[in-house]
Order: sequence, then C-alpha cells, then structure tokens
Amino acid sequence: MAAPPAPSRLRALAARALPYAPALAASGALGALCIRAILAQAGRPALPLDDAFIHMQYARRLAEGGFFSFVAGEGYSSGATSLLWPVLLAPFHALGLRDLSLVYAVWALGLVFHAALAVETARLARPLAGPAAAAGAGAMCAGFAAFAWFAWSGMETVAFAWILTRTARLAAALCEPAPPEAATDSAAAAQPPGAPAQPPTASIARSLALCGFVAPLLRPEGALASLLAAIALALWASRAVAPAPLPAPPLSAPSPFRSGALWHSARSAGRLLALAPLLGPLVVPALNLLLAGHPTSSTTSVKWLIGNPNYDGPTLRAALLDNVRLLVTDVIDGGQWTAVFLPEGSAAVIALGAVALAVAAHRRGRPAHAAIVGALALGALLPCTYLSFLWNRVRYVWPFAPAWIVMAACLARELGDAARRLRPSLHYVTPLLAGAFAGALAARLPWAIGDLANSARAIDRQQVWLGRWAAQHLPEDARIGVNDTGALAYFSGRRTFDVVGLTTEGEARYWVAGAGSRFEHYEKLPPERRPTHFIVYPHWMACPPVLGRALVDATVEDQAILGGTTMIAYEARWDLLGSGALPVRSVPGERILDELDVSDLESEAAHAYALDPLADQRNMAIALAAPESSAPGELDLTRAELADGGRYHRTADRFVAHLAAPPAEARLVLRVASDDGAELAVSVAGEAIGAIDVPRGPWVERALPLPAARLSTPASIAITLRRGAGFHAFHYWITGR
Repeated sequence: MAAPPAPSRLRALAARALPYAPALAASGALGALCIRAILAQAGRPALPLDDAFIHMQYARRLAEGGFFSFVAGEGYSSGATSLLWPVLLAPFHALGLRDLSLVYAVWALGLVFHAALAVETARLARPLAGPAAAAGAGAMCAGFAAFAWFAWSGMETVAFAWILTRTARLAAALCEPAPPEAATDSAAAAQPPGAPAQPPTASIARSLALCGFVAPLLRPEGALASLLAAIALALWASRAVAPAPLPAPPLSAPSPFRSGALWHSARSAGRLLALAPLLGPLVVPALNLLLAGHPTSSTTSVKWLIGNPNYDGPTLRAALLDNVRLLVTDVIDGGQWTAVFLPEGSAAVIALGAVALAVAAHRRGRPAHAAIVGALALGALLPCTYLSFLWNRVRYVWPFAPAWIVMAACLARELGDAARRLRPSLHYVTPLLAGAFAGALAARLPWAIGDLANSARAIDRQQVWLGRWAAQHLPEDARIGVNDTGALAYFSGRRTFDVVGLTTEGEARYWVAGAGSRFEHYEKLPPERRPTHFIVYPHWMACPPVLGRALVDATVEDQAILGGTTMIAYEARWDLLGSGALPVRSVPGERILDELDVSDLESEAAHAYALDPLADQRNMAIALAAPESSAPGELDLTRAELADGGRYHRTADRFVAHLAAPPAEARLVLRVASDDGAELAVSVAGEAIGAIDVPRGPWVERALPLPAARLSTPASIAITLRRGAGFHAFHYWITGR
C-alpha cells in the first residue's frame, strides 16, 4: 500500500501557527485598546518611556550604517542594554518608517511577542498543571496588566520575557521529554516534507541552544537562560544511551559509520551544543572590549550596585537586602510600586504557588520542570543588584513573572485535585480558580491602560516636544547635554552629550561619582566635546555652574512617569570652569607645590584621598562669591565669582601630598565650609601642626604654616574635625618656595 503523501510546507506552517491564533486574537484586541487610549490622550503615536526612543535611535543609526553608534560620527556606544531589539527595529527604518511612524512597527512587534509569551507560558505550565490550568496560565499571561503595558511601551521587556520562558520550557522538555504520543514541540513537528525523521529531542536541543545564545543579547539578565540551557543540554548529552547496532548487510565490510560511531559522534556534537548558550553572554562584553576598550557596558557602570565605588561591603549588603525586602513585601505583593499591575496580596498566591509547584512536581514526576520554573522565578532577584529596580514601572522584574503565573496554575490544579478527592463532582474547581486568577490580573487592565496612555502623553509633551523644539531652534552644529537621551536625540537630529553616561562613552564614571566630580571633569574636557546647550531636569543635573540662560521649558503635570515636572533648555555656561583652580590670595614669588582638587576623581586618586561609603550623595558643585581668605598675599579681584566641586559633611580628610623636593618654606591653604561652624585639626605625618576655625556660612580659605622638614615625599596630611557636626571640603593647596 502506498505511503500517505507528505504534508505540504504550507500545511505544516499552518499547523505550527494554529496554537497562536487565540493568543494573537486576544493580544490584538488588547493592543487595539492600548493604542486607542494612547492616540486619544497624546493625539498621535507616543511611547511611555524615553528609553524606547534610545532603542529607536540605535535602530536608526544601524539603518544608516553606524554599528551601535548613538551619535553620528562618534563611533561605537556601549549604552545599548539590548543588542537585538534595535536590530529588530532597524529594517523597518530602512524600509521607510521614519519619525513617529516607526512606533507602529514597535507596536506590531509588541503584539507578536505578547501573544507568543502567552503561548509559551501555557506550554511551560501544562506538564506540571495539566491542560485546564495551563490554559488558565495562558489567560493570566494575556491579561496581566504589566505585560500589556510593556508590550505597547516600545521596550524589549515582553520579548525578553518570551525568550526566557521559551528557554525554560525547552530546557524542561529536554530534561523530561513528554511521551512520544504527547510530543507537540513545534520545532519537531515542522520537518520539511520528505526529510528523514529526527528524534524530537534533537530538534528541541537545537532550539534550546539557539534560545540560550540569544537571550543575553536581548538583555544581560538573559545569562540566566544561557545557564539553564547549557545545563539542560549537558545533561541531555551525558545521559544518551547508545542504540543497538543495526545488522550489517550481507557481504559488506565493517564500516566506521555504523550506528555506534554515529551515536558517539552525536554525543560529542551534543556536548559541543551545550557550549553554544555559554557563548551568548560573552558577545556584548567582547564587542565592548573590541570597540570601546572595556568589557562592561555604560549602563552597568551607572546602574549596577556590584562594583559601584560608592558602596563598600556592609553598605552593599544593606542595599541588596533592602532591595530584596522591597521586592518581596511590596513589588510582588501589589504594593505602592505595582498596584497598577498586581492585586494586593499577590505575594501570598505566589508563595502558595511555590509550594504547589513542588507538590505538582512530585505527583507528576517532573522535578526538572519544577526546578527550572523555580530558577526562573528566582531570577527576579537579579534586578535587586541594581541601584534601583523601581525605574520605568519596575520593568526589570516583569520578565520573570511567567514563572509566578506557572506557580499560580499549579496552585489552581492542586486545589482543584484536592476538591475532587473530597467530592468527585467538583471537577470544575481547577478551571474556576485559574479563571479567577486570570480575572484578578485582568481587573487591573483599565488602570494600567490609562496609566500607559497618560505616561505616553507625558513623554510626548515633554521629551518629544523639546526634541522637536531643538530641531527647529538650535543650530545644526549644536551639541545638547541631556539626562534623558532618547527622544531628544531621535527627534532633534542634533548631537547629544549624555551627562548620565549611558550613551556617551566615558561619562558614566563621573555621573556615578556625583555632581562635583562631573564639574571637575568638564573642566578637563576639550572645548569641542562640551555641550553648547543643556536640556535637563535642573535637580537631576545638579550642576548649576554650567547652566546658563534658560531658553524654554516643558512643564507636564498630572503624570507619574517623568523624572520631573519641568524640563528646561539652557545655553551652556563655561566661563566658570577653572575659576576655583587657585587660592584667591597669593604671595608673589610663591608657587603651588602640590594640590588636591576635591571631587576631581583623578586628583583624588593621585593623592590617595579617602572616601566614605555613599560619598556620591555628598558630592556637590557650587558657584559662590569668592571666599573670604585669611591667607597672606594679594587678593585676586578678577574672580568675583568662583565655582568648585566639593564633598560635603566630612569628619576627616586624609591624603598624601607629592612634592618634587622638600621646600624651604610651605603653607597649607584650605578651601572649606561649615553649616554650623567647625574647628579642624591638621597633622602632617602624624604630627599635629595646628588648628583652624571655620565660621558658619559660605566657604572660606584658611592657611596654616607647614613644617618643611616633615614634607618628605610622600607626605601624609590629615584634617580632622575637632568641633562641630562636619565640614565641606573643596580644595587643598600646598604653596611655598
């Protein structure tokens, strides 16, 4: 009898797409509501986060031929937190979608990934919770307000959640394959017509290796998916069982390509395949090292607690524990930070779901599934290593939420099974509970959609408006200093200087250190690199000496997404740079033998200047009238106003002076201040040499003779608070001859 004809490629494709149809319909309806709300409030396509325009700017530069260059002509920028999201957007720009029309492409991608995430979540839940609860998990995912908000936000959040969930599902399927009659993996079902049959696990392994490689290219936290994929692939390769050898054809010589040799080759290939996901986390650091000279991204330098120079061991541990406590007691519980997305008391459902997950794994023999879901859920701890994970509607946490949804599905199944054991007629409890969970999540959708639209309106009225204003009113060669860099770069068409350092190489270090260090850094920037204008939140910029005449402002009230109600465009002011470099009094014939410019990171490092934890929070840049000085010498009347960076609320300053040779005579000049008055004791190499009084009020300069004999190189100098609550240090000079 003739074999049945092989299915056509079109039919195979339709079979793969069929499970996505309900999810696409639901996502399409939800997307229509979100887009309609945005258009109603903003009056045009708009996005609720400025970061979305950062991705669009990178996409435009990719389409223009600049490989992850944020500003034309300035080379590679390590500020792209997602390598793949701009790559997905770039073809749409190349095809002609410009300006706000690119937002429609962003929305279309959001719809696709939103639907795909619901399907993957249901598939991950099914082996643990059964078909009814799994369908409920898909509904929970589709109705989860956070996923709706971010699917139409222009961000990579939902796409990243999808690849995390798909990686988890494939890893679990590889470790604990379904029975042959239950195998439904789409990759295995899509064999080309006429192709030889392949073991489903081989197809799953290839898909898993690809997902594990790609995940960290969407976001760095995807390294978790890479690890899960590598472990699953390694276990799969190690437990392979050699097949029985096939009988040799008559009169044939032994062949090295018999089944045993093929098995050994496949096993070796499997082990190599396990290494593929581990290469994914290395791609971005390798690109950064090759093109920027450092492996870390600028975003890591700005946002990651670990490695932040302002946090020592105890302070770091305290910050991490505070973040974990906030995650558990507020974020996943529908508290003040997430009430727009989660019902109050959600943490209890997640905790009970974790117990149900363990029970489900035991009852159905799926320990690997449970372990992988648990690992994905614990991935929410990764954002706790950030300076704050509350930015942008807690967007760093939501990609791990599908694991919580699977736990809720397991809870619905276990409670339903318990009810059926008590009374067999209660077979509807599982779908009823799963539906109740989905309904509780979906109840937040109107609130979330309203917030999405309101936030998009706010960004459109502030950052987008100012970007268009800059395009019309600033010279083409203008360089704009910004602290929200996305929309201002995308719509202005002008060069930008990211004061935060996310998209401008080399600036992150100074932003992390504080405003005083940024001012000192600007003094050393070549003039051609300095901004000609600033468009910033003044309180974020916190560097008034460089802000000149205000040109225009954008004020948006009735919003909760912006970094400030008012963002202002300024002319840049650079006339105060260097104004505080010298004491206001000088003695003819004397020279500066050494100086410590407090807040200047390079000067501080050269002088081994000791900092306290959280020093960035007390690092200021100020401009005041020239200080009153008790130092001898002539007063420089040309400097009526001075600007300097300084560190506030000090109780002791210690540094090492470096003099070319012991001087004949020397003097220490201090530029300091105190809010309530202070007395400072000064010592050199451990020997007390005197004390100075610092009056209450603005800064002053005080001088103290130094014993020249003690100024061998290097010379340890200490200024210690003897009286008062603290002092502010700006500059120390050793002058003499």
